[in-house]
Amino acid sequence: MSAPFCPTESTAPTASWWRRHAGKLALLFLGAIVASVAVSCASNVNRGFVLAPAIPGATYVGSESCEQCHESVTKHFASATHARLMARGANGSVDVGCESCHGPASVHVESGGASRTIVNPNRDPSSCFACHTHLRAQFALPNRHPVMEGRLRCSDCHESHRGDAMKAGGTALLSMNDACIECHKAQRGPHIFEHEAMREGCVTCHHPHGSVNQKLLTERNAILCLKCHFQQQSGPGRVVIGAIDHTSFLSRGTCWSAGCHEAVHGSQVSSSLRF
Repeated sequence: MSAPFCPTESTAPTASWWRRHAGKLALLFLGAIVASVAVSCASNVNRGFVLAPAIPGATYVGSESCEQCHESVTKHFASATHARLMARGANGSVDVGCESCHGPASVHVESGGASRTIVNPNRDPSSCFACHTHLRAQFALPNRHPVMEGRLRCSDCHESHRGDAMKAGGTALLSMNDACIECHKAQRGPHIFEHEAMREGCVTCHHPHGSVNQKLLTERNAILCLKCHFQQQSGPGRVVIGAIDHTSFLSRGTCWSAGCHEAVHGSQVSSSLRF
């Protein structure tokens, strides 16, 4: 009979024992690694179910019924990001497309399109949060766009019924700011002296839905600027940024509130965005 795979408490493993069982131990060790990775991956899998909004007494009628009155919307819907929500085949009794966001439409259709018989995300963003659950928390932060107050709608910034839900998606970096500039016109420019960060998009510095920082900033102080602007530690307690000693400046506040770089979106008179 071969020697036992693991030594007993009274037997210390010898060099020859390790040589004989090196292959088995390697396989055991590899198996443990594979098992731990599998458990870790399985614990991170989200198996959630998204339910369409409920409307008392209403049933699903399919998107074809919506086309009779909303042709201007439905004719482009196939190109929309949200078109992927449609449930087809054996897993869906009807093609639930429009109704996945607006709720079952039978009462709405039978009433001839009466008001309050269908879910309107423009009045209540709850149907948006059914999928975008993480955004509900962002809109509860102290600094946020006033969506929950009803002064702004998700559709003001996002296209729900055609094309990419993110306006100006793809590689059109300059047009990424268009949705923001529709309201924030003062930041549009053109500026004689540009802030290059504007070319990367407003989201480089701002959280568009909500933030713990004022002005929806991703960082509350000079750390925001130092993510792009290289700082050099040229000596003990000495910080050089852009070949200029900023040691005394950094203690005055943020780069834009200390009276130094106030024109953070662009300037007409100063290459260092001072005014």
